[in-house]
Amino acid sequence: MEFDNSFEVPLPPEQAWPVLMNVQGIAPCMPGAQLTEVVDDKTYKGNIAVRLGPVALTFAGLVTFEEIDDVSHTARVKAQGNDAKGRGSAQAAATFRLEPSASGSRVLVHTNLTLSGSVAQYGRGVGMIQATASAIMNQFANNLKKQLANPPAESADTAAAVKPISATSLAGQVVWNSIKDKLGGKS
Repeated sequence: MEFDNSFEVPLPPEQAWPVLMNVQGIAPCMPGAQLTEVVDDKTYKGNIAVRLGPVALTFAGLVTFEEIDDVSHTARVKAQGNDAKGRGSAQAAATFRLEPSASGSRVLVHTNLTLSGSVAQYGRGVGMIQATASAIMNQFANNLKKQLANPPAESADTAAAVKPISATSLAGQVVWNSIKDKLGGKS
């Protein structure tokens, strides 16, 4: 399934790009994510915990930057992971790009996600997957904005600075997005 997300960063593209390309610096902003190993400058291992409906999943996997264009501020990323309890896997190809906006930069993300195994059944509803991805992206953007406003000390353990995604707030966001969609997108 394919879906698009976007968020704003309060920096112009030429300043936002190096921040977004610093995976070790922004990984703590991703709800439920943990960077476990830097394989090289384009390949990272980690875990991400997500909730699809009533099921909590933790995927361990690999993220690889397949293409990075520093001039046009675009990148293509491939990610693959397996659920820790053997319930299936996820593979994603994502492209993201920066464009100038009134508040700094807009980050546009296009994702093509494939779920397999019983995990695919948990996320049957495309709307649930899209709403979950949107909620995670919104929390990531908010965490990133907080980090940019108050940069962590060089020696601080930034991994502990951001809490994993809250199942309660995520569920609330998914329900709210579903209600808005049914009402014609009005908020």
